[in-house]
Amino acid sequence: MNDRSLLRRAPLSWRASAYVIMIAFAVLTIFPLVWLGYSSLKPNAEIVKYPLALPKAPSFSNYAEAWKKGGLDVALLNSFLYTAVATVSTLFLALAAAFGLTKFPFASKKFFTGAFALGLMITVHAVIIPLFLLEVRIGLVNTRLGVILPYIAFDLPISVMIAISFIKGIPDAILESAEIDGAKYRQVFWLMIVPLCTPVATTMLILSFLRHWNEFLFVFIFTTKTALKSLPVAITQFAGRQNIEYGLQYASLVIGILPMIVFYFIFHSQLRKGFGEGALKE
Repeated sequence: MNDRSLLRRAPLSWRASAYVIMIAFAVLTIFPLVWLGYSSLKPNAEIVKYPLALPKAPSFSNYAEAWKKGGLDVALLNSFLYTAVATVSTLFLALAAAFGLTKFPFASKKFFTGAFALGLMITVHAVIIPLFLLEVRIGLVNTRLGVILPYIAFDLPISVMIAISFIKGIPDAILESAEIDGAKYRQVFWLMIVPLCTPVATTMLILSFLRHWNEFLFVFIFTTKTALKSLPVAITQFAGRQNIEYGLQYASLVIGILPMIVFYFIFHSQLRKGFGEGALKE
């Protein structure tokens, strides 16, 4: 029985309440995005004086000025680079680690699984200072590698635990038959585990992309060069202590949000399918 049939069988009052709650939630979610979109088309003075009103004379001048003044072209490329490298690296490292922790018999398996689980409880803010000092000592400050490595490290625990819960459900008989046919572990991983993990891999990829794209602290702390800044950090330059350029800030925020919206609309069905096929089941 699917969700729609359950909803039809519910009392009318329950259905009406469910629709009211869902519509209210949709309005509360969508309105800020709509407001941000049309506010980015207004000059700064009009935003301050009439914050909720529609623009009197819509203009895309804020976008052109923000793009040029904020160096958003370089920041956008950096965000794509950091996100793409960290997301793909996290995906395959997590699948490989989960494969080893679920299908290989070795004495310290529980220890390493527990270590990844413990990593879920370590927050960025708790280790940012020692991590910064470490990067200074080994020369990774103001490098792209110094940003990408922490991205991968902090995203691995959740990705590994998701992958473990899925790979556990793959029958050992499939892997054993491949070994009998002479396949090595590396071949089993690339030719069997990775294709079988497509649903959960898609889920992991989407979640990692969203986390990495929105990340702010690592780039802000570990880089001082403008050429290395990501989009979330570049957007903050339009808000100073004495003056906030609302029009430029809103335009740059729209530029930063659009890739996430496009990415979600392309992959939202795969995300739902990945969770539905057991991405988080035990």
